[in-house]
Amino acid sequence: MIGIVYYGAGNIFSLTSALDRLGLSYGMIHHVEDFEKYDRFIIPGVGHAGTAMQKLIDSGLIPAIIQLKKPVLGICVGMQLLSNHSEEGDSKLTGIIPLETKLFSETLQVKVPHTGWNKVFQNIDNQLFKDIANGTHFYFVHSYFLEFNSNFTIAAAEYGIKFSAAIQKDNFYGVQFHPEKSGIAGEQLIKNFAQLN
Repeated sequence: MIGIVYYGAGNIFSLTSALDRLGLSYGMIHHVEDFEKYDRFIIPGVGHAGTAMQKLIDSGLIPAIIQLKKPVLGICVGMQLLSNHSEEGDSKLTGIIPLETKLFSETLQVKVPHTGWNKVFQNIDNQLFKDIANGTHFYFVHSYFLEFNSNFTIAAAEYGIKFSAAIQKDNFYGVQFHPEKSGIAGEQLIKNFAQLN
């Protein structure tokens, strides 16, 4: 059963709608003791990383999140929260995955935010992308990105620069795109997450 970390900074409706369509059971995590009820977790997030981080701090859930040994999936800003630091608001984040979150530079000559469908290329074989073709399109909405790093990047995309579309360190996973808005491929990724050991 999936526990959704509820801290006031996520687009919960679109995520829960996708879980409902897939017939996946879920509940909300408001307090530390709620983690015991679930066998995997999703950290959603939209908007400003610094604001989201402050809300997560205020929730009191960060120490418990850092200690989790079961599968965790951060989505969009939820993925960025797993990194060390964001240029958005010069914000210190959880540091679970030692990467930096950076702003798409105007020098890249791309429109910011990066909005719409983009191809995602798997960097390594990973269960999160089981039965998903390499180069499949996923839906993105973001102005900031996690740097590419072959130690943690399991899938990449390009938008003026190569960046991490999906990351993993141990039981912590993150996707910059929105699987819940990415059609069949996104639903497959959610199903794959629900089946991770």
